Amino acid sequence: MFSPLRHSSSIVSKGQAIHLTFFVTRKCNARCPFCFYIDNTSNAKTSVDELSLDEIKKISASMGNLLWLAFSGGEPYLRKDLVEISKVFYDQNKPVFMLYPTNGLLPELIKEQTEQILNDCKNSIVTVKLSLDGLHGDHDALRDTAGCFDKTMQTYKLLGELLEQYDNFELGINTVFCSENQDKMNEIINFVLGLTKIKTHTISMVRGNLADGHFKEVDYEKYRKAIKRLEDNLKNRGASLYRFRGARLKAAQDILQRRLIHQTLLDQKRLIPCYAGKLNLVLTETGEVYPCEILSTSFGNVRDHHYNMKEIVRTEKAQPVLESIENKRCYCTHECYFITNILFNPRLYPELGREYVQIQNG
Repeated sequence: MFSPLRHSSSIVSKGQAIHLTFFVTRKCNARCPFCFYIDNTSNAKTSVDELSLDEIKKISASMGNLLWLAFSGGEPYLRKDLVEISKVFYDQNKPVFMLYPTNGLLPELIKEQTEQILNDCKNSIVTVKLSLDGLHGDHDALRDTAGCFDKTMQTYKLLGELLEQYDNFELGINTVFCSENQDKMNEIINFVLGLTKIKTHTISMVRGNLADGHFKEVDYEKYRKAIKRLEDNLKNRGASLYRFRGARLKAAQDILQRRLIHQTLLDQKRLIPCYAGKLNLVLTETGEVYPCEILSTSFGNVRDHHYNMKEIVRTEKAQPVLESIENKRCYCTHECYFITNILFNPRLYPELGREYVQIQNG
């Protein structure tokens, strides 16, 4: 497996992006009203202006080795060349982790493409996160998509078959915490604990500018109780929840991350430095580059900068955005960014270490 230790220099120097979130398509086959990326009044159906595979190769070639490559959308598996895109980044950027969130609505296709990616990217940890925001009809209603729960469970069963065949495969569940399911978190957590093929369950706080702000009217105490249950689970089975080396450290980071997110919600301000735009970048399906998913000011379009990601972060347009982040003019609860913000901040190592020693080593 590619070693995460090769990125240790980024603890001191934050000069090169090691975490890329790539929204490969805006197309989606669900109608989740709490999605911040697609206009909630109508789903995107076309692939107009999507970066071509040749363009993606140029973008990838402009970047160095990656620690974390997160594909997103829309529904990533609706991108017909997702396997080829994955291979491009694998060959040129050698990501340690490759993440594929999915609504699970295309069971056979998801299994087929995931298995191809696992075969093509044997030295990367390939993680598929199935979305599960409720049980049975509750999940269908939340995602405004009939049959969504049953399809997700079909996908779970099919992907579960790959776990014994591929040591580099991680299968997990992600639940979006919002006003409509916050009273059923115990029910959801209990259900996921009963899924024998699932190693990890994450809860993501609803975020972004939504068409219906009602979904963000959450009770922070209910969120705290939900993450406490996940914390207890990690402390009891932490080192066995992940199948890769460093599982205990990742479990400790998960616990610290959720605690910081809860405190951020209470304080309504940023508590730790954010490396958005430095260690972390976002690329959209049309080539726009952002420091993160939340900020609406783009660094520019990579098509206008010779497909060079290193060049675009040094433009005049990018500098005021980077300065605003450094000066703490924004804050968020984006879980993926908390990973980097914790692991590459030495000031948090004592607290991270305290969590580490409380986790069972096996």
